[in-house]
Amino acid sequence: QVQLVESGGGLVQAGGSLRLSCTASGRTFSGYSMGWFRQAPGMEREFVAAIFWSGDRTVHADSVKGRFTISRDNARNTVYLQMNSLKPEDTAVYYCSAARSPYHPRLPVTAPDYGSWGQGTQVTVSS
Repeated sequence: QVQLVESGGGLVQAGGSLRLSCTASGRTFSGYSMGWFRQAPGMEREFVAAIFWSGDRTVHADSVKGRFTISRDNARNTVYLQMNSLKPEDTAVYYCSAARSPYHPRLPVTAPDYGSWGQGTQVTVSS
C-alpha cells in the first residue's frame, strides 16, 4: 500500500485557480500511474485526470479538458493538479489515487483500477 496525502484545496471565486498536490510514501512512486477523482455531495465519484507512471501520457475528463492539467515530479514523489478557470460545478472533494499495479501498460481511468486513495481535499468554487 502507498500512503497519499493531498493538499492545496480551499475556497476560490469562479474563474480563479488552485493547485492540488499529492505526496506519496510507502512504495516506489515512480512505477505507478496516478489519478485524480472528485466527488460532489450526493454524486458518484468521477474521474478527473490520470498520468502514466513514466509521465509521458496523460488523460483528462472532457469536463475539465483545457482547464485542468495533471503532472508529476517523481523526484518529489508528488503528483499535481493545476486547476484554472474554475467553475462552481467544480466544487467537490478531490481525491488522489495510485494504480493497483506498477508499470501497467494501460493508463487507468476508472476507480476500480486504483488501489490506494488519499483522504481528500475540499475545493469550493463560489459564483
